[in-house]
Amino acid sequence: MKGSGRAFCAGGDIVALYHLINEGKIEECKDFFRTVYSFIYQVGTYLKPHVAILNGITMGGGAGVSIPGTFRLASGRTVFATPETQIGFHPDAGASFYLSHLPGHLGEYLGLTGEKLSGAEMISCGLATHYSHTEKLPLIEKELGNLVTDDPSVIESSLEKYSDVAYPEKISALHRIEVLDKCFGHDTVEEIIDSLESEASATDDAWCNSTLKKLKEASPLSLKVSLRSIQEGRFQTLDQCLVREYRMSLQGISKQISSDFCEGVRARVVDKDFAPKWEPPSLEKVSNDMVDQYFAPLSESESDLDLPTKQREAFN
Repeated sequence: MKGSGRAFCAGGDIVALYHLINEGKIEECKDFFRTVYSFIYQVGTYLKPHVAILNGITMGGGAGVSIPGTFRLASGRTVFATPETQIGFHPDAGASFYLSHLPGHLGEYLGLTGEKLSGAEMISCGLATHYSHTEKLPLIEKELGNLVTDDPSVIESSLEKYSDVAYPEKISALHRIEVLDKCFGHDTVEEIIDSLESEASATDDAWCNSTLKKLKEASPLSLKVSLRSIQEGRFQTLDQCLVREYRMSLQGISKQISSDFCEGVRARVVDKDFAPKWEPPSLEKVSNDMVDQYFAPLSESESDLDLPTKQREAFN
């Protein structure tokens, strides 16, 4: 699997969803999420090896259709992120599963801030299985195309033949993993921010200040919902995460709790004024009940996401 242009996949068409929601075509939005999440489950449980060549932007749903697969090849052009809190949504498409399984509390950091990772950082933290310089990708594609096998070891040998060693840059958050874990290992968003502020005042670390800026730009409701989602994902299988995320996504587009998704897309992608008016506007005004509604079962008239778990068992 590879992208058709300069990106691997920048995610789902959030502008199309934005217009569908505003036109009242909620059933079409549901179909979109149902189709994407079902495909991700198929990728994550497919018996034949799956190779995703992550050359370029790999964000949101783009990460969702590749990370659960067998092999993920990053390059010098790879840019990974889960930026959903910046548009009033939550990391979805299986993100609560794979983010929660990263080392320490790196998943909470990436999910809440939407910070980008390079290909070198992806291989270092386990999001990618292999790394190769961009100029080698045509050779890799040719070799993979000539293989007539579904033996994972043969495919892995082909990928390793062209693999390169890559190290995260000195400014990478991966070099601050102890501070990151200390700050993002808390149970609430408020505690995470307090910890970052304490660390910033004690050390004047530019990373702490830039991280705080990212958090303060995000939707307060999305931050709380996303943190809980990643925390729950740590104890769930892929299918359980996808079913829960489906419920959360339906809540996120319903406008019954908040209109933050449409407002975030408007501000950052449609009008591009980069001045979203979040509702609620601050963390202290986000009630526990609002967060709980995202995780509540759907109504009796609404069907849950139906995944073929009896045919394929999801991994832990």
